[in-house]
Amino acid sequence: MASLHTNPIIPGFAPDPSIVLIDDTFFLVNSSFHVFPGLPIYSSKDLLSWSHVGNAINRTSQLSLAKTETKLVPWDNGDMVIAAGGLFAPTIRHNKGTTYIICTNVCHGKNEDGSDSEENFIISTKDILSNEWSDPVYFDFRGIDPSLFFDDDGRVYVQACATPEFKIMQFEIDIRTGKHLSDQKNIWEGFDKNWSEGPHMYKKDGFYYLIIAEGGTFDHHMLSAARATDIWGPYTSFKNNPIITANGTDEYIQHVGHGDIFQDTQSSWWAVVLGVRKAKGRFVMGRETFLTPVTWKEGCWPIIAPAKTDPIRIDGRQQLPERSNDETLINTPKPSTAFIHIRDPNTKNYKFSKNGRTFSLLTSHYNLSTGSGSPSFVGKRQRALEGVATVLVHLVQGPHAAGVRAGLALYKDEHRHAAIFYDHDDCQIHFAITNKTKSFSRNFTRKVESKDKIELRISYSENTYAFSYRERRMQVWEPLDSIDTAQMSGFDFTGPIVGVFTHKGTSSKAENTTEAPAPKRYEQQHGGVKSNFHYRSLLKDDDTEEVLDLYLEKEDANNRVRRKWEEFCGDEDNFDTVEADFDGGSNEWSCEDGANETEGIKGYIRSMEILGPGSEPARK
Repeated sequence: MASLHTNPIIPGFAPDPSIVLIDDTFFLVNSSFHVFPGLPIYSSKDLLSWSHVGNAINRTSQLSLAKTETKLVPWDNGDMVIAAGGLFAPTIRHNKGTTYIICTNVCHGKNEDGSDSEENFIISTKDILSNEWSDPVYFDFRGIDPSLFFDDDGRVYVQACATPEFKIMQFEIDIRTGKHLSDQKNIWEGFDKNWSEGPHMYKKDGFYYLIIAEGGTFDHHMLSAARATDIWGPYTSFKNNPIITANGTDEYIQHVGHGDIFQDTQSSWWAVVLGVRKAKGRFVMGRETFLTPVTWKEGCWPIIAPAKTDPIRIDGRQQLPERSNDETLINTPKPSTAFIHIRDPNTKNYKFSKNGRTFSLLTSHYNLSTGSGSPSFVGKRQRALEGVATVLVHLVQGPHAAGVRAGLALYKDEHRHAAIFYDHDDCQIHFAITNKTKSFSRNFTRKVESKDKIELRISYSENTYAFSYRERRMQVWEPLDSIDTAQMSGFDFTGPIVGVFTHKGTSSKAENTTEAPAPKRYEQQHGGVKSNFHYRSLLKDDDTEEVLDLYLEKEDANNRVRRKWEEFCGDEDNFDTVEADFDGGSNEWSCEDGANETEGIKGYIRSMEILGPGSEPARK
C-alpha cells in the first residue's frame, strides 16, 4: 500500500468525498450539484493515482436538475454564501455484490409554497465499471446528506441530516423499495450542535461509531465523533472532539471536514476529507478531496491527522515516488466521461461520437447568466492551479452568423463567470466578467482585422486568470484583460469549470428562416493536444426540431463517407478534418479535406483536454 501521497487526491470541484473498497480497488464519489452528468466516480488501486471512470447520474431520464439554480444567501458579517442546488453529499457503499449510492437532489423553490424540495434517493449497480446505474429509488425524508449502513444481521439503516433543525436522524429502510421499516429517531445533535450534517456510521470493537460534519462547510468546519453499544443509542460524544479541523490554524488546507473513514487492503485506516487550498484569501479551486491517515486502536476513538499537501509518510511502509510535475492529476480513460454541462442539457444540442472524441454543439438562447434552462456549454473541471486553455475560432460570414457569440469561459455558476469570446455582430473580441456576490463586473472589447480565424486563451495560476487572443498572422499573444483569482473565490459549494460555449444574443440582423444553419469550427489546444468542434446557430427556436432531424437523417450517409475517406487516406494523419457536406439541401454528399465551412454538417475532432501543464506550488 502506498505510503507517500500527494494532496489533494481529487483536485478541483471535488467536495463531500465518500469511498468504498471493492475487491482490490477503491472507488470514490463526490457531490456535483448543478452539473450533468452528476456524481463522478473515481477509482484507484494505490490511493495515489486516480482515474475518472464514470458518473452515476449519466442519463437525463434518471432525475432532473432543472430546479438547481444557485441562491445567494447573505450572512450577518457581510459575506455571501453561494448555495447551489442539485446533488448533495453522496455516500457510496457495497454489499453482497451490489454497489449503492444514496444522495439528495436539492430542488430550489420546487414546493408549492416556494420552499426547497429535498429529493432523497438510492441508485445501484452490479458492475460499477459498466457505468450502468439504476433509476433512483426515492424514500421519504425531509433533509440532506443521507448515508447507508449495512449491519451484521442484514438490516439496513439510513442516517441523515434533518432540515431545518440540522439534527442527525436514523431509520431502518427497505433498500429495494425505499420503504421505512422503523420510526425516525434523533440519535445525536452533535458535539458543537451547529450545522450537524454529513453522518457516516461504522461498527468496530463492539461499538457503533457515528462520525459527522459540523460548523458549516467553511471556516469552522470539523468532524466530530460519538459512539454507542446499540445502533439506536444513546450516543456518547468523544471528549476530545473535534477529531479533525483546520479552524484556528495557519494550515494551507482549510475548511476541513465532511469525511469518510476506511481501511486499505493492509488494514491500515485512512480518511478522505473535504478541504480548500487557501492562500491570502484565495481558494479559487473550491472544495477538493484530501487523504489523511487515521489511528484507530482497538476499543479507542479514531484520531485523524491534519490534512497536508506534503507527502504523508507512514513508518514501515514502502514509499512510492511523488507525481512528476507534468503528469495529469486525474486520468480519464474515456474522454467524454469528464465533459460536463449546466443543469439539464438539451441532448439534441450535443452530438458525441461513439468513441467520445467528437461532438457537435448547437447554439442556445440561454447564456451563462441564466439561472434556469441549460446554456450550450461543454466544459471540464479545472484540475490544476496552473494551466492554459486555448480555442481557435473559425469565423463565418453571412446571415447565419447574426447574433452569435462563442468562445471560452471560466464558469462557477450563473452569478460568477468570466469569458473571452468573439461576437459575430460587431466583429470584436469581448472579455466579460461578472460576480454578483461582490457586485463586480467588467467588460472590455477589441476590434480585430481577421475575417477567418481567431485564437482565444485563458491562462491560470493560483493568483491570476489572464485572457488573451491572437490573430492568425500574429506570433505573440495579445493580452486582453486579467483578474485576481480572489474575484472568483467565495463561500461556495462548487469549483471552477473551463469550457467552450455559444449562445445567440439579440440582433437586428437575425432572420427567421428554416434554412439549415451554418456551422462554425473551433480548434482547441491544451498542452499540445488539438481538437476541433462545431457549433451551429439556430435562427429560430421553432426550427430546431426540423434542422436536427435533417442532420440525423443523414447520419448513416455521413458515417459511410467518413469510412471511405479513412480507407483512402489510410489514417487521420493525412487530413486535418473530415467533413461530410450537405449540398444545398439535396441528397448529394461529398467529402473534402478542409471542407466548406459554411455548409459542413459535422466535424470530427480529437479529445478536448482542459488540463494544462504546470506544477502545484510547494507548500509546507
